[in-house]
Amino acid sequence: MAQVRRAEAHWSGDLVAGGGAVSAVSSGIFREQAITWRARTEASEGKTSPEELLAAAHASCYSMAVSNELAKAGFAPERVDVSVEVRADKTDAGWTVLGSHISLHAKVPGVDEVTFGEKAEAAKKGCPISRAISDAVEISLEAVLED
Repeated sequence: MAQVRRAEAHWSGDLVAGGGAVSAVSSGIFREQAITWRARTEASEGKTSPEELLAAAHASCYSMAVSNELAKAGFAPERVDVSVEVRADKTDAGWTVLGSHISLHAKVPGVDEVTFGEKAEAAKKGCPISRAISDAVEISLEAVLED
């Protein structure tokens, strides 16, 4: 059965001087988080942006995907730490998300480097958020297996 998640945003004013807010409606985990053009393209100043929310979505999705890939191969991760940096800049087409860089640091008893790397790469390709953005955005991965 398909799952539906909902968020809402509102905006007042023009792009540069205006502002708004975004809320996670399905979970209620955050409400009325401020968004502005300046926070998106310059300094965040305590406000969020679509790019930060995309990074959060990608990090959480990838952490689940890599844990699943490792478990399917018989290796239960002790710890999986994922950081994602979404890179955006002004291009000829306008403000554009250019890339998403995944940084993985994991402690996985019994797994060798080769298998770890293969599973990390499989998770990068199989993560639903990666699949959603991969046609338009370069996705890179740094995977570190810790002792």
